[in-house]
Amino acid sequence: MRIGRHSDKAGGSNRRRTLTIALAVMLVETIVMRLRGYRVGGNVAVRCWEGHLFTTIWIPGASLKAVRLLWWRFQYCPVGRHWSVVTPVRESELTDQELRTAQETKDIRIP
Repeated sequence: MRIGRHSDKAGGSNRRRTLTIALAVMLVETIVMRLRGYRVGGNVAVRCWEGHLFTTIWIPGASLKAVRLLWWRFQYCPVGRHWSVVTPVRESELTDQELRTAQETKDIRIP
């Protein structure tokens, strides 16, 4: 029985360590994106590698519709109707027309 209790403690320790690492990664992603001038959380304008602009929900550490690759994501582009790597764009660097275009086209409304 001692072995069982000891392994339970080790399992709990591993879970805490994994959770701590996951939270640290989400925090670093958020900080880096904010420092680079990107919006984080909620609706964010993104551009696919083919240049299409659209809006997606971008929550650090959460992604049900995309494969996360740090501050890039591989997800479906509703403009070109293809799968692509998308990156957030600084809204301050978009023209009024580009920003309107991005805001008018939204992808699936889940993170």
